[in-house]
Amino acid sequence: MKLHHRTVANFKGYNPPLDSNIDPTNNDKGDFHEGFEMGWEEIEAKMHDEKRANDGVMAGANVWPSDDCPGFREACLAYYHAAVNVGKALFPLFALALELPETYFDDKTQNSAAIMRVLHYPLQSGHPEVNEDTPGIGAHSECLCFTILWQQPEIQALQIMNSEKQWVDAPAIKDTLVINIGDQLALWTNDVFKSTVHRAVNKSSKERYSIPLFFGTDYHVKIEPIPSCVSAERPAKYDSIIAGEYVHERLKDAYHTA
Repeated sequence: MKLHHRTVANFKGYNPPLDSNIDPTNNDKGDFHEGFEMGWEEIEAKMHDEKRANDGVMAGANVWPSDDCPGFREACLAYYHAAVNVGKALFPLFALALELPETYFDDKTQNSAAIMRVLHYPLQSGHPEVNEDTPGIGAHSECLCFTILWQQPEIQALQIMNSEKQWVDAPAIKDTLVINIGDQLALWTNDVFKSTVHRAVNKSSKERYSIPLFFGTDYHVKIEPIPSCVSAERPAKYDSIIAGEYVHERLKDAYHTA
């Protein structure tokens, strides 16, 4: 398949249903959704040469459908840039909540990783390879700092694991976004902000659509517990990581690539 994400080095492009499995311990079939993954691109830029998508690990251009899908690129990029602006506005708020200078994250997020997926969860009934218990996406926490999620109103699928290890529904409320804390921000804050374990199980009689944008830092940023988040009562829980390398390894695990 021309747009299949496995044909490029940076995971951009299309992934078909059951192609990924984010929770193989509890799911032997795969995640029952299809998606299109993209990253940063200027709205005004011309259509990129698809070969550029192979330029280095996690770098390079997006891979777009041909002209038989008019308006797709423009619509995706318009929403992408709007969501990125939301992400940029959130980092100063996180800093203030941690009683840090408002600009604390600025030098670490000049060219933030911002990966967006346009997701479709098909009907599970009648599909020969799945049953009603097959997850749209299995239990996991996100590998970047936080996620900005738009989900289709009135179709319940997103579930959050609470502090008692129970799954609770996160209702899809019209005209709202869900902000999920991810693993990198949990590491940075030494679990002052805890990463949200969640899954999507579409047991409705309808197809479901959602658009998560995963927001992070510059690729080479070293992330380790912020000193003010560490104390005798809250000792450091995590070793340091390099942001981009960490994300790359997590994506390889999800898509089972070498």
